[in-house]
Amino acid sequence: MGGVVLKKRYLGLLALLLAVLGVAAAGCGGDDGGGGAATALPSASCGPIRYEGDGDPDYLIASDFPLQGANRALTTEMADAVEFALKQRDWKIGDLTIGYQSCDDSTAQAGSWDSAKCTANARSYASNEKMLGLIGTFNSGCAKLVIPVLNRAQNGPTPMVSPSNTYPGLTEGGPGTEAGEPDNYYPSGKRNYARVVWNDQFQGAANAQYAKELGLKKIFILNDGETYGNGIATLFDQYAKKLGIQILGNQKWDKKATSYEALGSRIKSAGADGVFFGGIICNNGGKLLKDVRAAVGPDVEFIGPDGWTPISATIEGAGGAADDMYISQPGIPIDQLTGKGKNWVDSFEQDTGKSTVDPYTAYAAQAAEVLLDAIDRAGGADRAKISEELFNTDVKDGILGNFKIDENGDTTLGTVTFFEVKNGEPEFVKTITPELSFVGG
Repeated sequence: MGGVVLKKRYLGLLALLLAVLGVAAAGCGGDDGGGGAATALPSASCGPIRYEGDGDPDYLIASDFPLQGANRALTTEMADAVEFALKQRDWKIGDLTIGYQSCDDSTAQAGSWDSAKCTANARSYASNEKMLGLIGTFNSGCAKLVIPVLNRAQNGPTPMVSPSNTYPGLTEGGPGTEAGEPDNYYPSGKRNYARVVWNDQFQGAANAQYAKELGLKKIFILNDGETYGNGIATLFDQYAKKLGIQILGNQKWDKKATSYEALGSRIKSAGADGVFFGGIICNNGGKLLKDVRAAVGPDVEFIGPDGWTPISATIEGAGGAADDMYISQPGIPIDQLTGKGKNWVDSFEQDTGKSTVDPYTAYAAQAAEVLLDAIDRAGGADRAKISEELFNTDVKDGILGNFKIDENGDTTLGTVTFFEVKNGEPEFVKTITPELSFVGG
């Protein structure tokens, strides 16, 4: 795309000439004294700067998503949504011109987020003085590594807004979290992280409520052992028991296993009428569903949280074994968005040529809007001030509707949507908003 920032061959010679002439070099596209154009984040993880404004951008925002593996189609679309948010603002916030880089926290070998990659990316973001904020991460386990690095950045906590992290412990303690959370993620003592998606205390409750509505009485839980998977499995366990559902087991699956036949046989022998899959499709989820379905037969219900999105990846990985599986996702379906949300979807589809948009793409756009509005309210490039402004977010008729960001960094949005896979396609079933008294009880 036009305006990509590249080092020019004669940059050093030009700087010397300006010095001899006594000319003071000014930053391109801005008069804030920022010291020149933005420096690109490392190409080892990040694509080139996307920018279509005048000159070169003064500053950057970036996204951090896994761009390899089963989620690739979704996360690349989410990156396009972040770019589109800047494009709609003509690449400018106040006097600041802003470019965008899409960064990858995954490896081809892992096919998903990688802890070493997440940590290395975080250090790059924190050390780049021109970096004003991050949209991400996609996975909660990666967020646990990135948040504290950005929080103690030398030039002030780097603001971070996630469209998809649902692990509760990133923002608050309580059910489904670990000791020391969330304070251990904020060594500076100040918060710099917010999210526009409801956390798993509510998604876990909604899944348990729906399992009850399905008439399930004996459920076997599987988890992938990761931060998100273990957390959502634990929360589902707790809420299901509150509703009188018997939990027959909560067992980890090995993502490197070549067969899950023995695990499926154990579930069948236990007499389960339902299986809850707490984890992500990237962790050999397709093979897991196939082997468990073959063992338990067609009458046992499968339920999965948003780790099994995009649902197209689950369908591709599991084939017919995904049929009749129920999958939840925080928020409301794209086709139920109204006002600005519907207008945004129409504009994005027209701009990109896409015929359908994933729900998390809208969340990525809303996360970008929250960050850009915080930059606008901060009135400049002070990262600490921008971080503070995240918590003054009060959105009216946003892409996702009306909501605020509370003192913990959580959204006040609260709906969970359920889909059922039918004949290889996801079909909307219903939305559930759990009672706060049930979640907190």
